[in-house]
Amino acid sequence: MELDKTTFFDLSVFNAEDEFSVFGKLDATQTSSGRDEFRRIMLTPLKTKEEIEAVQQVLKHIAEKENGWTNLISNGTIMVVERFYHATLDEIPAYPSAVSAAMYKLFSGQDYSLVKYSAKHCFDFIKGMGQLNHLLFVRDAETPLQKLLSSCQSILQHMDEYMGGYNAAEEMPKTALLRFAHFIRYRFKNQMQALLQMHATIDAWHGMALAVKKYQLVFPELVASATPVIEARGLYHILLERPVSYDTVLNKEANFLFLTGANMAGKSTFIKAVGIAVFLAHIGMGVPATLMHLSVFDGLLSNINIADDIHKGESFFYNEVQRVKAMLQKVNDGKKWLILIDELFKGTNVDDAMKCSATVIEGLLKVKGSLFILSTHLYEIGQQLGKYPNISFNYFETGIENGQLQFNYTLKPGISNDRLGYLILKNEGVVKMLEDL
Repeated sequence: MELDKTTFFDLSVFNAEDEFSVFGKLDATQTSSGRDEFRRIMLTPLKTKEEIEAVQQVLKHIAEKENGWTNLISNGTIMVVERFYHATLDEIPAYPSAVSAAMYKLFSGQDYSLVKYSAKHCFDFIKGMGQLNHLLFVRDAETPLQKLLSSCQSILQHMDEYMGGYNAAEEMPKTALLRFAHFIRYRFKNQMQALLQMHATIDAWHGMALAVKKYQLVFPELVASATPVIEARGLYHILLERPVSYDTVLNKEANFLFLTGANMAGKSTFIKAVGIAVFLAHIGMGVPATLMHLSVFDGLLSNINIADDIHKGESFFYNEVQRVKAMLQKVNDGKKWLILIDELFKGTNVDDAMKCSATVIEGLLKVKGSLFILSTHLYEIGQQLGKYPNISFNYFETGIENGQLQFNYTLKPGISNDRLGYLILKNEGVVKMLEDL
């Protein structure tokens, strides 16, 4: 599934401060390389139903085996193994005798200490990979994990000769230790690099499985449909501490959701919740919902946090137009897109915004092969859109009690008629401040 930089930003998939990003929230990897691989997975959402379901099966399988997970491979172990290949060392003897081993220790004492330390971690890493292979391997299975483990097994099958039947590197005499270290450094380098990448992938999947369990995410059911569909129950925004859940349906009968409601009523949160859930589904993750059915999308595009560009001399409105133009080019390609729009044309006056918004919406309603969610304050537009059979109207209700706004964040059918801007201005004391000037 295709996402662009703007959409990644709008949905807070990544953020300089990880605690405010989907990536930071769900990252449960144990190593830096696993974390990098998880980031790569997020940057390259999957494109087919088969690929997504295969990753779902991997995560379910890993979750079942969590209690038997090896403790031999830590981030420190990975770092030592990687640095071993970049360290400047005196040549390690290939077939050392007791005498030559003693000589190497005597005359290359500092190097010997590094070799001994590195060999221990290399030993632990290889043994740990063997344990993971034993724990997770299922004969004749076709998941990406099993294909990876088959390759891992092929690499490890001849290692007993060099590990000498020892349970730990600490048990090895100097001759066996140096022979093992020589083999690892000079003859096993490519294989070790392959094993390190395999572990990064396993660690990423393991972290994803842990996150699914920790946050009680639900694996969505993928629907083989010629037209796009989303059906979600109990959907919520994963980055909120106390989220509100939503139920929503978009399909070929109603592929355009027209969303209204007052400021702070929950429109943006709902739009982002849908986008994040669809995104997570396309990397094989569970989603924040009690149930979700969806088709596989070719792409996801958002128009939420548009800004002007002073350096380029581009106005807010101009960039809004360019974003809409880019979306139209995409939805016109015959593929399945999910388009998320939060407040069209905020950068112009109300009359102009209404005309421009109505034009864009009526054009998008012609596109039956994609799904659209659009929020707006311009409630009046809804009146002229009722004639289109494929549009549905929902709003977030806002109540007033004792002069105070009451948000229940409940999605209801229909169009909002709330006009609460002045009340907010008054409640925040701005009106009084102005009167006192």
